[in-house]
Parts: sequence; structure tokens; C-alpha cells
Amino acid sequence: MTLIKNSKKFLAIASFMMALAIAFGAFGAHGLKSILDDSMMKVYNTGVEYHFYNTLGLFIVAFLINFYPNSKKILRSAWLIFIGMCIFSFSLYALAILSLPILGAITPIGGSLLIIAWLMTTYAILKD
Repeated sequence: MTLIKNSKKFLAIASFMMALAIAFGAFGAHGLKSILDDSMMKVYNTGVEYHFYNTLGLFIVAFLINFYPNSKKILRSAWLIFIGMCIFSFSLYALAILSLPILGAITPIGGSLLIIAWLMTTYAILKD
């Protein structure tokens, strides 16, 4: 199977994001466990968990781009997944590590973008 340019781009992004998810997970398990309290460790782990889930989803959407090469909705949803995942997970990482409660206000923006992205993906699959 030959992959189109946008599909390759998002497969590369998803691969990089998976490497980051593994690195952040390992850093949390080995580098932060003795530093963070249980509450902040849970916040950090939530970021890692959603990072993993949405990276796996981004792999799927990258392949969907190949099957729906003219779908702007699928391409937009891929970008929203990437952006939403970064805002959601990285704000939780920073919240846990830096103990800045204001960062918790940013997290729902990322979560909202993820919800919109997955609904857009659903719509595109059904309508395109």
C-alpha cells in the first residue's frame, strides 16, 4: 500500500508522540514517584494515560486519511487530536511537576478539542 503525504505525516507524528508517551510514563514511574505526592502522581498518570490512548487513535486516523484522501474533516480531526492531546496531557504534566494550579484551567480546552476531534472523525466516516 502506498501512503499519501498527509497519512505519512500523521503516522510520523503519532510515532513521535508514542515515543514521548513512553518517555513521560517512564519518567513518572522512575523519576517522579519519590518526588510527587499521590494526588499529583495521579494527575501526572492521567496525562500519560490519555497521551497513550489518543496516540493510538492518531495512528488509526492517520490510516483513515489514506482511505479518505479528499476528506478535510478527517485531516482536521487529526490536527485536533494532536493539538488537543498536547494541551491536555502536557498541561497535566506541567501541573503535576510545577505545582501551578492555573495550568489545570487549560486542561479542559485540550479535552474539549479531543471530544470535538473524535466526533468529527465519526461524522467524516459516516458522511464522506
